Amino acid sequence: MKKQTKIFLVLGILLLVALAYFYPRLGNQGAENTPAPSGQKGGKADEPLAVNVIKLKMEILSNQLQVSGTVLPNESVAIKPEISGLVTKVNFKEGQYVTKGTPLLYLNDNELQAQYQRLQYTQKLFQTQESRQKQLLAREAISQEEYDIVLNQYNTALSDIKLVQAQLEKTVIRAPFNGRLGLRQISEGAVINASNFIVIIVNIDPIKLEFSIPERYAALVTVGSPIFFSSESSKEEVEGKVYAYEPQVDAATRTIKLRAQSPNKSGKYLPGMFVKIRFVLEVKEDALLVPAEAVIPELSGYKVFVVGADGNAEQRMIEIGTRTDTQVQVLSGLAEGDLVLTTGVMQVRQGMPIKPTPVN
Repeated sequence: MKKQTKIFLVLGILLLVALAYFYPRLGNQGAENTPAPSGQKGGKADEPLAVNVIKLKMEILSNQLQVSGTVLPNESVAIKPEISGLVTKVNFKEGQYVTKGTPLLYLNDNELQAQYQRLQYTQKLFQTQESRQKQLLAREAISQEEYDIVLNQYNTALSDIKLVQAQLEKTVIRAPFNGRLGLRQISEGAVINASNFIVIIVNIDPIKLEFSIPERYAALVTVGSPIFFSSESSKEEVEGKVYAYEPQVDAATRTIKLRAQSPNKSGKYLPGMFVKIRFVLEVKEDALLVPAEAVIPELSGYKVFVVGADGNAEQRMIEIGTRTDTQVQVLSGLAEGDLVLTTGVMQVRQGMPIKPTPVN
């Protein structure tokens, strides 16, 4: 009896194992034999791929760079004396706007004035002697050599006077150009020389803006190119124009340094300020532009997908021109009015059904 019980127990276990093994397979086989719903193949939907498209039209291409730059003065000079001397008068106020030629400082000129007067007397004496000797020479009362000695003395006196006059002019220090003065560095009564600077003068209308661009844009740089800039203190964009650039590439940074000018009537832009510059490299009036994400690079060139005549995806090989951060210029391969795919370009294939949605 016990032996029969064991036999039945083993058979029951084997039956349970067999059911556990074969039942899921029977279920799967039934599912495979069940017909797929209409519109499906192999269990996957055969619906068109939803994509966004843009309709091509002629646009204005503005190729721009965003760079940083620095404000420079139009002119800037640290004013220093040309000669040594005692400061007798300071003739300006700190921060004052002055015009070219305005006297800023006077040095003691007593010794030079005395030399000048003495030379004037000497010059008059030699002038009288020269006139008398000239008359004697005309009557052949003296030789040419004797006359030349007096004439040389007279000319030397004239030269000495001009030299002292030049020194006297240097005792009055004047503004070299129109501009605003900075902080004064000397006081009346000080003895100064050519190593002492008196005050800084700057002209900031117009201002200059200095910035650099990568060397790959060198061919697009021209004098007169427009720029637009703003500062941290003013978000308003102000226009300027490139007036000069370095004729060589910086070997360390692989960039080209440019300078632009812009009016600064209000004086709100000061030398040393940091500015954000939008540099317009080129502008093309009629250009076919596609979003950069629509272009697929290949070994043989570039391609895009468009909506074909049958409504399905159609591959087009294109030739590209200028690239910006967001757009690519198409030179050939597309025409105005084409519908170009901007999404799903990595999933779509030639002739694949698509469901386009215009986004422009």
